[in-house]
Amino acid sequence: MSSLLGHLNARQESILGLIQDLVERETTSREESRLNEIARFVARNLQILGGEIEMTEQSGYGTHLRAHFDFNHNSDSPRVLIIGHFDTVWPVGTIERLPFHITPEGRAHGPGIFDMKSGIAIALEALRAIDILGLKTRRPITLLLTCDEEIGSRTSRPLIEEEAKKAAAALVLEPPITGGIVKTGRKGIGAFTIRAIGLAAHSGLDPDKGVNAIVELAYQTQRLVALNDYVQGITVNVGTFNGGTALNVVPAEATANVDVRFWTTEDGDRIVRAIRNLTPVLPESQLEITGGINRPPMPRSEKNIALYEQARSLAAEIGFELKDQIVGGGSDGNFTAALGVPTLDGLGVDGAGAHAEHEHIIVSDITRRAALLTRLMQTV
Repeated sequence: MSSLLGHLNARQESILGLIQDLVERETTSREESRLNEIARFVARNLQILGGEIEMTEQSGYGTHLRAHFDFNHNSDSPRVLIIGHFDTVWPVGTIERLPFHITPEGRAHGPGIFDMKSGIAIALEALRAIDILGLKTRRPITLLLTCDEEIGSRTSRPLIEEEAKKAAAALVLEPPITGGIVKTGRKGIGAFTIRAIGLAAHSGLDPDKGVNAIVELAYQTQRLVALNDYVQGITVNVGTFNGGTALNVVPAEATANVDVRFWTTEDGDRIVRAIRNLTPVLPESQLEITGGINRPPMPRSEKNIALYEQARSLAAEIGFELKDQIVGGGSDGNFTAALGVPTLDGLGVDGAGAHAEHEHIIVSDITRRAALLTRLMQTV
């Protein structure tokens, strides 16, 4: 352990330089050329370490990268799967307004640094440490970095599930809860679009001949709100609501986008049925309902708890206390956990402000999180 920590401490400035390089390569979701470029950049770093690289380009999205390291194990053996993503929520050009910088308090700021460019950096450093120090691992390792996590993993889910089926465990590089708290459970997520169709008419001359789609959708919004059950952790949020064409026209169309979160598969199925079975209230109005569950729940299972306890013991050896929690947000760990793979999420560098202008990491946490990830790669 001391040689590992010494190695990583000596490389802290280099790791910070890598994080800065990754942050300054802006990679908004769907910025295909930028996401292709960062995948090539990371691939070059992984090839130096002896990784077997697979690049999967997705038109309109970017490139998914898989790097396989057998470490003298049979390539068919169950693997440790490390999962992260290249894409961020920040528009291209944000780096000019919010440049990478380090404060006197030891915080490194920059768009996407917490979610999750620093997580990618410590994964590269963990693999580098295994290579340079000649460390042994229990299993072969696959690093999977995708380009569309922030928009629902639309093209990467099949790759994630393909690799999960070969895995003994999944380690997810998402940022931790502030304070360095890892995630052993996540809610499932659904997304729906509800379109109300009415009949246009002049609001002054023939209002009685129209069917107001906004009113219809307002009735449906009340029904959706009634599905919330905060005690059971079920949330149904009408996030956007749009309709109408002009002040003096009875609106013929209105559309709402709805976010659904839940802890159990049974609750998710029940909410899906309730939404899909919505019926119009106003005579002659119609409803079109599309969408469904896009991330299954990640339960705080015995397998996840056992993996967390192993990580907690390793953290204690490194010299810090590791805590866990369950959260309402989703990640690609939802997919691996749904397949029964022990999954530990939130293994990135401590910080705060994901998707917010104060996004940052704690510089002093870089070394110990890289050490923890290295030890997990070795021992899981």
